[in-house]
Amino acid sequence: MRNIVFFAIVALALAGVMPRLMRGTASAPTTQARPTPKAEPQSAASYRTVEVRSDSRGHFQLEGSVDGRRLDFMVDTGASVVALRERDAARLGIHPVPRDYTASVSTANGTIKAAPVSLSSLEVGGIRVFDVRAMVLPDEALSGNLLGMSFLSRVRRFEMANGRLVMEQ
Repeated sequence: MRNIVFFAIVALALAGVMPRLMRGTASAPTTQARPTPKAEPQSAASYRTVEVRSDSRGHFQLEGSVDGRRLDFMVDTGASVVALRERDAARLGIHPVPRDYTASVSTANGTIKAAPVSLSSLEVGGIRVFDVRAMVLPDEALSGNLLGMSFLSRVRRFEMANGRLVMEQ
């Protein structure tokens, strides 16, 4: 009888631990996305994973949404914060006035003034981050909106290798 009770206790303990151990070894299904990445939740206890393949120039272009409004981004790990062009910020209802341009930002075209803002939410393929720091820059300073580290550093993990970007939350 003692052996049966011991076996039952060991089996219960393994049943509680094994799913956690196996989750780390299983490969998560991902989506290949361009122009619109989509997340595929695997189970209630797992993570959302988004995979984006690089374009012909090696850039990661993706579609996101800011407060539910669609916006295109290029991933830029060298950008400290999300950077928005003025016209795209205006489409989101963000209208900085000249006195709001208080930050100096170094770009490939030199140093310019930018307006710090906060985005209520930013979502890419089902991965959503709240209260994201961003900057609004004059349209001529950017060719497109940049998905910077103020978003990327707040996902569970992101990895860039072999022409693909994988984000997980």
